[in-house]
Amino acid sequence: MACWSHARRKLYDVHHATASPIALEALQRIAALFAIEGSIRGQSPERRAAARREHAQPLLDQLRAFLDASLGRISGKSTLAQAIRYALSRWTALSRYTADSRLEMSNNAAERAIRPLVLGRKNYLFCGSDAGGQRAACVYTPLETAKMNGINPQAYLTDVPGRIADHPIHKIDTLLPWFWAQ
Repeated sequence: MACWSHARRKLYDVHHATASPIALEALQRIAALFAIEGSIRGQSPERRAAARREHAQPLLDQLRAFLDASLGRISGKSTLAQAIRYALSRWTALSRYTADSRLEMSNNAAERAIRPLVLGRKNYLFCGSDAGGQRAACVYTPLETAKMNGINPQAYLTDVPGRIADHPIHKIDTLLPWFWAQ
C-alpha cells in the first residue's frame, strides 16, 4: 500500500515551483480521485468497492496513461520527471486501494495519530533508558487509543487509575478505551 498524498505532494511541489501545466493536470486528476473517496467515506465496504470499480479505476487508468505519455515529453532529469517516476514506480501499491475496500487512498489519518510522537522524538532520546522508552510507549498507547475511540483522554486517564484497584481482574477489559464508560 502506498499513499496518494505523498505522490501528490511531489507533483504539488513541482507545480508550486515551476507552474508546470503537466503537474497541474496531474494534480487535478488526483483531486478527482480524492473527491471520489470523500463521497464514499463511511459507506459499507461493498458500496466503496463498487464506487471505486466504477469511478476510480477508470480515472486511475487515465492518470497512468497521462503520466506515461508526459514522461516521454519532458527532460528525464527534471524535477517533474522525478515526481512522475515516484508515482509510476509505486503504481501497483498506489492502486491497491481499489482492490480492497478496507484500504484508504492515503495514510493521512495514521500520520495525524502519530504526529505527537514524531514531534517529540528527540525528547524521547532522554527517557533515560530503554525501559523509560517502553514506559512512555505504555502511556501513549491508551492515550492515542482513547482519542481514536472519541474519548477525552484526560477524562479516561483520570478515571481508570482510580477504579483499577477495586475492579475485578476477570473484567479488566471493560476498562479498555473501546468499552470504557465514565
